[in-house]
Amino acid sequence: MTFIMKINNKIYNVLLGFCAIGVLGYTGCKKYNNPDAVYEDLKRSNVKQRKVLIIGVDGLGGTELQAIAPANFTAMQKNGKYSFTTIKGVSDAGGWVSLLTGTGFAKHQILDDNFERVQDRTGTGHTSITSYRNVLDYITQFKTVKTGVVTPWANLRKYLSNTDLAPVVSSDIAVKDSTIALLNAQTNLGALIVNFRDVEAAGISGGYTASNETYKTSVNKTDGYIGDILAALKARKTYANEDWLVILTSNHGGSSASPTSGFMLAYHPLLSQLELKKTGFTTINFKTSAITAIVPNDNGLYNMADNKDFTVQMQTKFNTSNNYPQFLGKSTLLNSNTMTGWFWMQEGTTWNLEFGGSGNGGGGKQQLQMVGVLANGWHTLTMTVKYVNSTTRTVSAYVDGVFKNSYNVSASKSINTTEPLKVGAFGGESDYYAANLSIFNTALDATTIANNVSLKDITKHPNYSNLIGFWAIDEGAEGILGNKAPGGYNMFLGGQYKWTPLGIDVPAGTTPDPTYVQGAKSFVSTLGDATALSLYWMNIKILNDYGIDGNPFLNQFELEFLK
Repeated sequence: MTFIMKINNKIYNVLLGFCAIGVLGYTGCKKYNNPDAVYEDLKRSNVKQRKVLIIGVDGLGGTELQAIAPANFTAMQKNGKYSFTTIKGVSDAGGWVSLLTGTGFAKHQILDDNFERVQDRTGTGHTSITSYRNVLDYITQFKTVKTGVVTPWANLRKYLSNTDLAPVVSSDIAVKDSTIALLNAQTNLGALIVNFRDVEAAGISGGYTASNETYKTSVNKTDGYIGDILAALKARKTYANEDWLVILTSNHGGSSASPTSGFMLAYHPLLSQLELKKTGFTTINFKTSAITAIVPNDNGLYNMADNKDFTVQMQTKFNTSNNYPQFLGKSTLLNSNTMTGWFWMQEGTTWNLEFGGSGNGGGGKQQLQMVGVLANGWHTLTMTVKYVNSTTRTVSAYVDGVFKNSYNVSASKSINTTEPLKVGAFGGESDYYAANLSIFNTALDATTIANNVSLKDITKHPNYSNLIGFWAIDEGAEGILGNKAPGGYNMFLGGQYKWTPLGIDVPAGTTPDPTYVQGAKSFVSTLGDATALSLYWMNIKILNDYGIDGNPFLNQFELEFLK
C-alpha cells in the first residue's frame, strides 16, 4: 500500500525507538554478518547534520547546459556526480512531480499545470488513484527540521503546501533574494527547494538552444543566481555543523509542450568529478504475463480495418520454448477459434501469425506458421499486410530479412478492436526480450525489408515518413517506452517489470556500446533520483511502499564522503 497520509510523528518515533532498543539488545549478544545498509547516522564518524538543497531550473536541457558551460555549474562539476541526459519530464508540472515524489509519469500521471492527476489517463482500466508523497513530507515525518520552497510559480507552491516556509515571490531575482534570506535567517532549515523559471521563458523566442543568445544569456544569469545562493549557503553561521548536499536539475529541457532531456548534478565538497552515463544495452525481460507494455489509447491509429496495408517488425530473443503465449498484438484473447485482431504467438521455437475478425462478422482464427525460427539468440521478425482486393489480403512473414511464408486473411474481414497494442505474454506465459518495435502504415517490399534489417538509425529508413510507431525499448529506467516515430504514442509498462542489462548482447537494430566494459556500473539519470538522493542523504530509509523509482546513486560512492 502506498503511503498517502502523514502518520503521527510522536507515535512513530516511540515505536521506532522501541524497535531500535530491541535490535541493539539482540545484536549485542552474538556476532552476526553485517546487515544491509539502512543509512543510519552511525555510518558516519562526524556529527554534522545532513541537509538538502534542491535547485530546479525549468527548461534547461542537458545538451544546452553542456554547450553553454556556465561558470558556477562548471565549478560545481569538479565536486559532483552529474548527467546531461536525465530522462525528460513530460511537462512543467509532470517533471516537478517526478522530481519531488521520486516516481515517473507512468505512476503519478500528473501532466497539467493544476498538478491534478486525471483518473486512468493510461486507459488501463484501473479506477483507483494512487497519490505519491513528496520529498518534504518524508523529511518532516522523520526529521525535526524546517522545510522551505521558493518559487514564482503559485501552482508549485500550492502543490508543496506542506512546507514550513514558502515566501511569495514573482520573479527569478526575487527567488534568489528570498532564498538567501532564508539561508541567513533559518538556522533549523533542513531541506530547501528552489525554482527558477526565466530560462524556459527565454527559449520561447528563438528556441531552447545554446545558439539562441537570449536563451544563453538567461542560463548564465540564472547560473549567477545559483552562485550567489551557494555562497550564502557556505556563509551560514551554522555551516560548520551542517553537511549539505546540493542537487541542481531541471524539470525538463525545452518547453512544457515539447520537452527534451534535462540534467542533474549532485554536489558535495568531498565528491570527486564523474559524469554518470548509461553503458551497454538495457531492455525489458517480458518474463511473465504480468509484465506488459501497451499503448492505452491510439485514437484508432493502429486499427487496420479490412483493407489497410501495414508492416510490424520487432526484434526478439526468447529464453524459453513455451507453448502458445501471444507475445505481441492488437487483439482480443483467443477463445477456441474466436478472436478479433492480430497477434504473434510462440509455439516452442515456432513463430505463428494469427488473424481473425469474429467480433466484426468475419472469420475466426487464421494461422500461419514459421517453424524453428525463435531459437538461438536475437531475431528480427517482420510481418507485412497487403490489401489486393476484396478477396485477397496477403500477410507475409520474414525472419532476419528473409521471406518465410504468406497467407490470405481476407476472410477475417475487419480486424479492428478496442484492445490496445500490447507487448508481453497474454493467453499464456513466456520469457523473452524485445527491442526496436516498429509499425509502418504501408506494406514494405521484400527488398526494403532485407536491406534494412540491421538499420541502426530509424530516421534513415527509406519509409520513415510511413512510420507510425517506433519503440526502441532501451530507456533503462522508469515505465514509459518513448515513441520515436514522426507519429504515434508512447507505451506504458505494467507489472513488476525490471530493466535488464545485456551489455553488448544486442539485436541487429541496436549499436553496441563501444565504451562498454564488463561489470562497469551503468547509470540512467531520472528526475526521481532527486527524491531518492534527498532521502538517502537525510538517512531516511526508502521503503518499497513509497513506490519510489529514483536511484540514490551516491550510495555507490560512499568512500568519497564517509570519512
